[in-house]
Amino acid sequence: MPDTRTTGVYVTEVDLDNAAFSDPDLCRGLLHKLEQELDRPLRFMEVCGTHTVAIFRSGLRSLLPEGIEHLSGPGCPVCVTHDREIAACMDLAAKDGVCIATFGDLMRVPGPGGKTLKQAQAEGADVVVVYSPLDALDLARQRPDQTIVFLGVGFETTAPTVAATIQMARHEKRSNFAVLAFHKLVPPALDALLTTSAATEENTSSRGIDAFLLPGHVSTILGMEPYRFMVDVHGKPGVIGGFDPADILQSLLLMLDMRKKNKPAIVNQYSRAVSDTGNEYARAVLFDVFAVSDALWRGIGEIPASGLSMRAEYEAYDAWKRFAITLPDVPDIKGCACGDVLKGLRTPNQCPLFGKACTPAAPVGPCMVSTEGSCAAYFKYALP
Repeated sequence: MPDTRTTGVYVTEVDLDNAAFSDPDLCRGLLHKLEQELDRPLRFMEVCGTHTVAIFRSGLRSLLPEGIEHLSGPGCPVCVTHDREIAACMDLAAKDGVCIATFGDLMRVPGPGGKTLKQAQAEGADVVVVYSPLDALDLARQRPDQTIVFLGVGFETTAPTVAATIQMARHEKRSNFAVLAFHKLVPPALDALLTTSAATEENTSSRGIDAFLLPGHVSTILGMEPYRFMVDVHGKPGVIGGFDPADILQSLLLMLDMRKKNKPAIVNQYSRAVSDTGNEYARAVLFDVFAVSDALWRGIGEIPASGLSMRAEYEAYDAWKRFAITLPDVPDIKGCACGDVLKGLRTPNQCPLFGKACTPAAPVGPCMVSTEGSCAAYFKYALP
């Protein structure tokens, strides 16, 4: 059996395999230590959809000591895709000679009037579910008489693979392939949330966010440096955490330890997967194809320098320019609180539509659509 002793706030890893990070005895020990170390309430936010699901599915949310409050942030790529961007996808799907290639969860996100890409497909639009951008490029090879447009949704984790696919399309001179990029960058969103949180603390009696559980997958690309502003500007700690129960519990202990010592920092708990410098090659590919630009986030609005747009040398593969796409104005979804949920201002069950008009079978907002959405996780796993 692997030795999984705890020393201070750290797990001593002696021949630890992945299964050990879900070991019940280890997790009970970490939970007990959290109870001992918690000297005042802690509000932490995770900004990764995989963390959202992991916290709910493992039962950790109901086991955390009283005084630790878990908020879900804008960590679901489909959820943060703005409703105006969804409307642009619907408009593009209606064009003759265009085949939309998309990941499956985007199919059920409601657009204007509640219509989805899945419904558009049923009405005759050419919409195909793919599992990677390379599948979309392969579709372009198979259908030379159509323009295949891949919907590029996601954070720093998926954007490099989209960039690599665009590089490959240019190498092949594949003129019938394009990407409609809605990619978002996580650090600027964290900056916006922390700025809002600070204003909330200053102007009301409400507490802001005390610490962040930073996304493990995104951090495999970014490393630690892009998060330094959280400490330097906002004085808030962040822990890059893994996804097993022991990872999450250890990350919380690290937050408490930094707060007790009044030494906020960015800590890499997930060192078995994330290097301090991230993946330099993936970033090189990403920024060869894309440049940083402003972007719209559902529920938040426009965040400067939080998106990616295609560089001029790749504009032949930019669906925005090829089809002269603009973002239409669309009304808010009546009663939907996805925006507040993404900002940590409400829990899903505080939305008036939750579990009634809005369910995974009939979602009103995107947070109930994606398997990484906080509303879908809350509906499936949380106690009443």
